[in-house]
Amino acid sequence: MSTSVCIATYRRGERLAALLDDLLHQQVLPDEVVVVDNDATGSARAVVEQRRVLGAPFPIRYDIQPVQNISLTRNRTVALATGDWLAFVDDDERAPIEWLGRLVDAAERFAADGVLGPVEPVVPIDAPRWIRRGSFYCWARLATGTPVPPTQLRFGNVLLRAGLLRGTAPPFDPAYGRTGGEDGDLLTRLAQRGAAIVWCDEAVVLEPVEPARLSLKWLLLRALRGGQDFARHRLAGRHGTMSRAGRLLFLARALVQALLAAGLALLAWPFGRHHAAHWLLKASANVGKLSLFLGWHYREYAGKPA
Repeated sequence: MSTSVCIATYRRGERLAALLDDLLHQQVLPDEVVVVDNDATGSARAVVEQRRVLGAPFPIRYDIQPVQNISLTRNRTVALATGDWLAFVDDDERAPIEWLGRLVDAAERFAADGVLGPVEPVVPIDAPRWIRRGSFYCWARLATGTPVPPTQLRFGNVLLRAGLLRGTAPPFDPAYGRTGGEDGDLLTRLAQRGAAIVWCDEAVVLEPVEPARLSLKWLLLRALRGGQDFARHRLAGRHGTMSRAGRLLFLARALVQALLAAGLALLAWPFGRHHAAHWLLKASANVGKLSLFLGWHYREYAGKPA
């Protein structure tokens, strides 16, 4: 099975260089790497050219997608990739030497159409103590071979059968291109069409947490966006159709949960800031659900790194 590693990047030259170096040392090498730069100035070109000059053991395809849109950028990686399988990894992640081999092995062992793996955060040792205690950047993990529930489908570390993404329509919806959520939208659509997507807990990538993300403000905005993503997918029928009464119930539940979480945050504050922050994030996620009904979208990728 030939494999293409697809990377969408935006102004993260040092991080992209580290990731490409990781790919050079994989126990199972990719057949090619595709890098699409969402910076119109082509700031990632020099990083790619340097790896080519050093003699990468696989072709590295590079292109620029000048319009600020993560969906269009990901779509361009799919269009350029020639492999039977496409592995997607973010440009700020690190791939241990066994990463790709474990994804490929899981796809074969479980006859899967897609494989998701963990993204382990690496929090700096000088991060605020409440952040280090809170596990705010961690995602739920599953036993290897377990089908991934629709609410946990996301990118950052995923291998997909290329045939699922090659068709008449672009795989990633450009409507999500400035807000994010394009990954969950695609994967839930694939699951609805019967794609078997399983978990591989050994296929870990690492994500060093950037200093700009070590704040309550960033965490609240990311939780808000997550709530908006969930609401968009839910209202679009990605998790089953919703009646008018179901929409009203969804709205009422989000309102109650937001108020309850805000109250619990106040009660938890004396027991530790990390406990209070946990409930504030719950409140923010539910505010995100409510804000979608008002027609507001938080544009996380408007002029920011993809």
